[in-house]
Amino acid sequence: MTTGQHGTGNVRPSVGGDAPLRPTNPPGTAKANAQSGTAETSTSAAKASTGSVKASAAEATTGATGTDGSAGDNTSTSTDDTANISAASNGATNGAAGGSTDKDAAEKATSTGSRKAGWWKAWRRKAGTADAAGKADVGTAKAGSGTDAGKAAAGTVVAGSVTDADKAKTGTTKTDTANADTTKVESGTDAGDSAATRTKTKTDATEKSADEKAAGETVADVGEKDAADGKTKPVEAERWNAFASAPEPAPSRLTRAGRAVGRFVVHEWTLASLASVALAVLMTWPTMRYPRYTLPQDYWDPSLQAWQMAWSGHILLTEPARLWQSNTFFPELWSFAFSDTLLGYAPAGMLGSGPEDAVLRYNIMFVLAHALATLGAYALARQLGAGRIGSAVAGVAYTYAPWLLAQAGHLHVLSNGGIPLALAMLARGHGWSLRYGYRPERRHDGWVYAGWLVAAWQISLGFGIGLPFAYILAGGVVVTAVLFVVRRLRTGRALPFGRRLFVADLVGGAFFAGVGLLMAYPYFKVTELHPYAERSIDDIRMYSPPVSGFVTAPAESRIWGGLHEGARGALPWHPEMTLLPGFVLYALAAGGLLFSVWRLRHRLLLLAGVLVTMAFAMGTRFFGGSFTYGLLFEHAPGWNALRTPGRLMLWTTLLLALLAAGAVTALTDRVRELAAQRIPSWPGPWLRLATLLPLLLVIAEGLNATPHQVVPTQPTAMRAAEGPLLVLPSSQNQDQHVMLWSTSGFPDVVNGGSGFTPRQLDDVRRVSQSFPDQTSVDYLRTLGVRTVVLLRGQVVGTPWEITIDAPVESLGISRQDVGDAVVYRL
Repeated sequence: MTTGQHGTGNVRPSVGGDAPLRPTNPPGTAKANAQSGTAETSTSAAKASTGSVKASAAEATTGATGTDGSAGDNTSTSTDDTANISAASNGATNGAAGGSTDKDAAEKATSTGSRKAGWWKAWRRKAGTADAAGKADVGTAKAGSGTDAGKAAAGTVVAGSVTDADKAKTGTTKTDTANADTTKVESGTDAGDSAATRTKTKTDATEKSADEKAAGETVADVGEKDAADGKTKPVEAERWNAFASAPEPAPSRLTRAGRAVGRFVVHEWTLASLASVALAVLMTWPTMRYPRYTLPQDYWDPSLQAWQMAWSGHILLTEPARLWQSNTFFPELWSFAFSDTLLGYAPAGMLGSGPEDAVLRYNIMFVLAHALATLGAYALARQLGAGRIGSAVAGVAYTYAPWLLAQAGHLHVLSNGGIPLALAMLARGHGWSLRYGYRPERRHDGWVYAGWLVAAWQISLGFGIGLPFAYILAGGVVVTAVLFVVRRLRTGRALPFGRRLFVADLVGGAFFAGVGLLMAYPYFKVTELHPYAERSIDDIRMYSPPVSGFVTAPAESRIWGGLHEGARGALPWHPEMTLLPGFVLYALAAGGLLFSVWRLRHRLLLLAGVLVTMAFAMGTRFFGGSFTYGLLFEHAPGWNALRTPGRLMLWTTLLLALLAAGAVTALTDRVRELAAQRIPSWPGPWLRLATLLPLLLVIAEGLNATPHQVVPTQPTAMRAAEGPLLVLPSSQNQDQHVMLWSTSGFPDVVNGGSGFTPRQLDDVRRVSQSFPDQTSVDYLRTLGVRTVVLLRGQVVGTPWEITIDAPVESLGISRQDVGDAVVYRL
């Protein structure tokens, strides 16, 4: 038996070779089988000519496949030469019922009959002339159990047991295919004479393969009237629709919203943000243990910064024009600009009121500042081309470097996450990365606007770290413009940049510069009113760290703090001179010089940046600072306000983190390749797990031992005191508590603590040492002070320890004990 290969029209030998197959049923039973609804096999040439396709003698068509429906799943194949014509007629009729054409039936007869003469020649002819018409399927009759007459609609006649005798006796099948190959078979009502079956075959000149026919639309038109009885058969639905895949139901709004939320939750940046916050809570613990009552490291500068956030939020809601004229340092002007303002945190300051809320707000922002720094450095490393683990190493190393633990009391220094985040956004908007270079197709002006906006927000937090950032941004703009011009001169054509990107840079840069100038104006006014507030080169020299500071950890480091106690003792001012970024970070960065995903020239540039920033961080310790910090101090506008060169270590840490990210990314890429090549692949997960070791080591080196101090309780007298008022005793550290206590109603207070002390406040502290006496009372009245609060708990060892209970009637003032304080009303 031969089988037809679907879609090719070729006929190939069956598994059994070319041996002739024995008929399943004796030839004599063919007529008896026809009485039960099967096609009768006849050797008469006259019967073969009725409704069948005539087989040409030139084609040597002598064989066909017959169907025996009464005996079950049997196939009768005639091999007798004298019966070939009749078998071909019967086989052609059955093939037509399955959607074959005239040529299909002839081709079947050819392929079957020619096997005896030589199946190899029939196979090589590729089913004769049917190939010329498009390799049409020959409608091969397949032996088997055909239980459904509808299978014939697919173009294949299934021979076997017909289970419904009534369907075998009567029926009309009309098969329409999409490729205009239509075969119409009308079966007579006389089941005893299958030779009376009339076959009408209509073949398109460009007939398609059987696979294409099966893909077309086949319609069984059972509503056509039967030729014999003239009755109309009922219209039936397409029976094979039940086997088709059910259409997916349209999702509801709730389902779509749930899917959108799910995609958002598992997005890389969502996971990175959540991981940054969770890590910040753990790495700053126990900051959030008692967030309303304790402050990290000490309660002096954190109290000042808690007041700054509270004041900015309060005044912007009530009287924005008075922003820079704060309620402290009364009656000084521009007093809010006496130190870095953290103005960018003003929205947080709009929530809550009073000292406890101010402390809670500070602790929350303290934790979030660490989270933003981690996320920002991660985003920068990712944009430059590092992998996820390498970028995580960069983010953690940048945020939790041991030297930053000494800055736990300086939120304006820890609030540096806007620097790498703005750089990442600007690089993304300009389509540039360290690993892949400039890709113009990735430009997006929206990211450029966002980058400049974040940069402006960063500088609003303070000039301590914001001013160097502004200079580096300006330098980056100049270098980029020069590189574009040089490339155009060298190649004769400029890289595509685009008008929209140029406008974004122009508008964004102007906005950044505008915010910087608006922020700088109050500081210029302070310098004008208080020229002695300017730093001198001697101040810079006092805070300049030696080379040993780069390998010395602060006391707040849990790993190295105790081991480096002797080294810290040799430093003049160790809180600003212990600048260890981490020994693990040093090692990873050194490895990144040799093994990295960054190009060699980029690694060398990063190394040069590390060395240059270290030289600047040394202040006057590097050849007197004549070519580094001292040069900027003398000539760069605003640079003389920065007294702590060691904080430039922030840039050294960032560059070291990028070198480390390149090394870790190269390591993870190599591990991924090795894991893919291993057979069996069981070491793969362990190899990938090993890539987390650098991240774990960096985290371990950043563990803190930072103390958390309990904030002094607000005196009862401060809750309802009317200003302007003076709180005694007054000193730099004590006045920072007074500033925090004043958040209850923000009365005007003479007290204040900042980076410098106004001379008038010095005079107040000096004159009030003898309070209450006539001289001090008259002086305070001249300033406009109406209330003096003297704290009993802090007068021990001071002149007020003796005079606190002295009578005051002769001075024309009143005295009242309120809680643990004495309130004098002038």
